Amino acid sequence: MSHMSNTARRLVFLGTQAEPCLIHEEVPIPKLKPGEILGKLRMATICGSDLHTISGKRKEQTPSILGHEGVVEVINHLRPDTDIEKGDRITFHVINCCNKCENCREGLQQKCISLFKYGHSIMTEESQLNGCYASHIIIHSGTHVAKIPGHVRDNMAATINCALATMVNVVSGLTGENPHRDTVALIQGCGLLGIYGCVLLQEAGFRKVYCSDIEPKRLEIVQRFGGIPVITDGSPPSDPGDNSVDVVIEVCGFPGVIPDGIRLLRTGGLYVLAGMVHPNSNLDITGEQIIRKCVTIKGIHNYGPQHLDEAVSFLSRTCNKYPFEELFSPSFKLTDFEQALLLSKQQVFNRVCVEP
Repeated sequence: MSHMSNTARRLVFLGTQAEPCLIHEEVPIPKLKPGEILGKLRMATICGSDLHTISGKRKEQTPSILGHEGVVEVINHLRPDTDIEKGDRITFHVINCCNKCENCREGLQQKCISLFKYGHSIMTEESQLNGCYASHIIIHSGTHVAKIPGHVRDNMAATINCALATMVNVVSGLTGENPHRDTVALIQGCGLLGIYGCVLLQEAGFRKVYCSDIEPKRLEIVQRFGGIPVITDGSPPSDPGDNSVDVVIEVCGFPGVIPDGIRLLRTGGLYVLAGMVHPNSNLDITGEQIIRKCVTIKGIHNYGPQHLDEAVSFLSRTCNKYPFEELFSPSFKLTDFEQALLLSKQQVFNRVCVEP
């Protein structure tokens, strides 16, 4: 896979209304600019945000190359001050930032005033290979990258720079250590974010980590990742009970779960919101409920460079401890993307793999 090629293949999204909306192209690989990295995609995975874009639920400028979760093999680079070498497998921050603006200086690089997001940005003459549904990608000079250890397989590594790094940010600073009682957490949503959250909190020392979802089938796997399943389909409650949870983490994207979360939180508890990244997210909660229970509410969106590094280290330590392989489909070729897309919509696997 390390041989040099002068051309790249890419899958271009033309918009929901276009027919066809996805086309395959072969294009010359542009000349690298200072600080850039040319990488060959070893594996990409289909994130839910890509499904929303293709279906029209999420609006993005077109034409574009979708896909932001991926593992890259370095083909060439123009970064003099780096230990990255040709042939290395790397993951990359989904955001290119300036590292100079106020948000960047405050450690919120994901809110850079001039940010660029891989797999979500319009394709231009200056940026022709900027998504993971392609054979190659050019990583810009302001993008943090991290090497992937050899024992971490490509399918596991592909989601490091989205789902896993985001959850590392979500649980950052949380610890299960409490001299007075066992610590308990509840994660609302049993998608990939929820499963990663179960593992992260388990490893952080939480005594019990509950994970709730409306779909019983999605909850079948959660126990193998340290979670206690809680079904929320209207049947008799199986949750831990009122005022019994130290931390509630929302990653389901549904605002209707908030009253239950507030009910379950202990006085002085923490509520982290990370899944409702859409406008249909009005909350059924009063200021009085928050104040009287002394609840802290925190919003998390994406992650910073340090969380990417922590995600790589975490997966390196735990990849053989938990059955992560079960979360991923067999890989599809990029030319068979439509089949991969169909399987992804069926939600048989947490992630469907595409191997360009």
